[in-house]
Amino acid sequence: MHYHLLIILSLLFAVMLLVLLAGKLKIAYPVFLVIAGLGISLIPGVPRLHLDPEVIFLIFLPPLLYEASWYTSWNDFWKWKRPISLLAFGLVFFTSVIVSYFTSSLIPGFSAALGFLLGGIVSPPDAVAAATVLKSVKVPKRLITILEGESLVNDASSLIVFKFALLAAITGQFSMQEAVGQFFLVAGMGIVIGLAIAHIMYAIHRFLPTSPAIDAVLTVITPYILFLTAEQFHFSGVLAVVSGGLFMSYRSHEIFRTGSTRMNMMGVWTTMIFAMNALVFILIGLQLPEIIDGLEEYSVWEAIEYGAMVSLIIIMLRFIWVFPAAHVPRWLSAKARKDPSPGWKGPLIISWAGMRGVVSLATALSIPLYLDNSGTPFPGRNLIIFITFVVIFITLVFQGLTLPLVIKLIKLREIDVIIPENEQRAGIQLHLDRIALKYINDNPSNRIHENRLIRFYKNDIELTINRVQSRLQSLEDDGDENQVEEYHQLLMSIYALQRKELFALRKEKYYSDEEIRKAEIQLDLNELKITGAEH
Repeated sequence: MHYHLLIILSLLFAVMLLVLLAGKLKIAYPVFLVIAGLGISLIPGVPRLHLDPEVIFLIFLPPLLYEASWYTSWNDFWKWKRPISLLAFGLVFFTSVIVSYFTSSLIPGFSAALGFLLGGIVSPPDAVAAATVLKSVKVPKRLITILEGESLVNDASSLIVFKFALLAAITGQFSMQEAVGQFFLVAGMGIVIGLAIAHIMYAIHRFLPTSPAIDAVLTVITPYILFLTAEQFHFSGVLAVVSGGLFMSYRSHEIFRTGSTRMNMMGVWTTMIFAMNALVFILIGLQLPEIIDGLEEYSVWEAIEYGAMVSLIIIMLRFIWVFPAAHVPRWLSAKARKDPSPGWKGPLIISWAGMRGVVSLATALSIPLYLDNSGTPFPGRNLIIFITFVVIFITLVFQGLTLPLVIKLIKLREIDVIIPENEQRAGIQLHLDRIALKYINDNPSNRIHENRLIRFYKNDIELTINRVQSRLQSLEDDGDENQVEEYHQLLMSIYALQRKELFALRKEKYYSDEEIRKAEIQLDLNELKITGAEH
């Protein structure tokens, strides 16, 4: 027990150092951690780590999906549902079928069922990898929404394809009509279960006397309840988590009504998700020795060749699918033509952002060792796992490292007409201040108007409204991004000096630590108005 605990703590410590180093080198940490994990696994004497697929599916996958769905805008998700569906469902099936055809033709002893199984495994891109890589560059909001929406749903569609392909490989029977019917049943009931449980959790948060700590704990266990309940009835746990997460996020303003609750939850989730993401990516690299040991009937170089071939196929298939999917609906539908054309740059980035990740590896590892109780080995299992690893490594490292460069080279710009963030924030604050002022003016109580503190607050709101209106006018008149950047730099410099002053005040011991911490939190909130909430 002590030995395993020491291994886990050492791994966590190494991961944190590697993430810091990745930031220093300006490399997206998922890419860097996979490379580092691979390098560490080749060091003589390093303990072998076995990645149990059940750990990924039951421990890591539910909260990662729930967090992703929580920060996904339902309005944006619904607005771009057509391209999201074409990628999350259409591209997954297209990739699975084409991979099945090519691998069964090119790899000796590989049947169409095994190829379809491999296609289901390698078809879904990884959400975290793409999001982390894209954080370092400026990307149009439409592309971010489509990529995030795709990654929310494609895990479910690929896992369903995997289950049907696995059944076909074991039984030797496959009915397309039955598979399609089962697909809609599994997906639809997963969504129903997710929404039903989300309504129950909504009622608990809304109507019971919870505290910030209890709310945080409930949000942590909610994705596990969603996932396990759906899987217990053999429906899609992934879609249950996604649908439940989208519902809870949409109603979050009704559930979590205090700032302390929201700040507490943000701290809990930011820490937990970061640690999970970092761990799963380094675990990918650490799996190589165990995967190589499983290659018995194939040489390593043969397996690398097959993996490179499959990688090239799925990269090309994404391009072949994305460009028509982006433009053909615009030719067929007048409604689709109302949105600005994505051109060629948007589809290029979506095509190149198809990095595979840990879900693919965990799915491959979940292939059973034997076909049946007689002990017949599952054909091609070890090769499928190795090919999956190669695909993850090539797409994650090659595409992950080159994606920011491609974005900068093509000089990608915002596609849609979007109100600048500064104007949105100022406009929202203006609405909130006007509500506060109207409440004070409409309140009939004389005591409120005689209260000096309330009068001061009212005067402050009136001054703020005038200031915000003037700022919005200046942004509309000459929305000079350089002026806005200069203004933000000034504020950040002031906040840095104020932090130093608070540190000096703490050493003087005149003010309580509690009040100084409150002042620090206010500075954090002021900075968030400029930097936005990173999640």
